[in-house]
Amino acid sequence: MATTYDFPSDLLAGQEELHQVRAELSALLKRLPWSVEPLDAFSDDNGWRKLERPASPGWTADEQAEVEKLRRREHELAVFVTTHRFWSEIAPENRMDARSRLKHAHETPPGDPES
Repeated sequence: MATTYDFPSDLLAGQEELHQVRAELSALLKRLPWSVEPLDAFSDDNGWRKLERPASPGWTADEQAEVEKLRRREHELAVFVTTHRFWSEIAPENRMDARSRLKHAHETPPGDPES
């Protein structure tokens, strides 16, 4: 039988918010132009694969601020989750398993036999 962990609610909430912030940041970065600064288009077909980029208008000040805000929050949450007092209660040899289960805790539906 798999080991179960009684994660504190604040740790679960922090991990869930970390997932959300990372998803939001990833989606934002996919929508933004490829370059923060305005750059001309380029094409390089001399390498082992052809590389092309359209012209980039760059990011607006608001877009840069939003990325910075999300990155800052991601960092705060990552520090909160990784330094939470809960980890000191787990035997060192079990911490990797517990961390992995925490990362996926939001995927287990309530009442699931695995939880």
